[in-house]
Amino acid sequence: MTTWILAGLAVALVVGGLYAVFRDGRGPSSSTATSERFQVGSPGPGDPAPDFTLPATDGQDVALDDLRGENVLLYLHEGLGCQPCWDQIRDMEQDPAQLAAAGIDRLVSITSAPRDLLAQKMRDDGLQSVALADPTLAVIRAYEANKYGMMGDSRAGHTFILVNGDGQIVWRADYGGAPNYTMYVPVEDVLADLQGNRLDS
Repeated sequence: MTTWILAGLAVALVVGGLYAVFRDGRGPSSSTATSERFQVGSPGPGDPAPDFTLPATDGQDVALDDLRGENVLLYLHEGLGCQPCWDQIRDMEQDPAQLAAAGIDRLVSITSAPRDLLAQKMRDDGLQSVALADPTLAVIRAYEANKYGMMGDSRAGHTFILVNGDGQIVWRADYGGAPNYTMYVPVEDVLADLQGNRLDS
């Protein structure tokens, strides 16, 4: 009888511990969350941003290294099937002064859509910011943004990463993970999270 009681207590402790871990937004594959709204994946603040070169919707290749000297906000998202993701870009583009006040020089979105379809979607939605195609998920996987979405690891989730002019990550927010699988965050919330948690603030 005592063995059964001890076994029951051990199970209760394990379940309670797992509940505590997942309740506050942390899972075994993510680092400590800094907000109830998002997790922080890896590479994260303080790490060098992995360089990349991807085709943009204008037909030119864009390398992250080419943007040195600018604070670049990378937005890695689900892509064509996620209209809230495109609404996110639209709403962020509507007030460039607000982005500049938050220390963002350039918004760059990355999705796994092929370049031609991505270009068509940007035209259809009247979007102007830099949009890059990563159909092989090479960059999305390098940033582990595919660990925070509802599509398994086949697409990015809803990840923002601020890279400073020296190529260092100074803020990261993975909004798209379990249990909420967020696909849109009000711009004021994104900017408040950025300004309240960035490494160089």
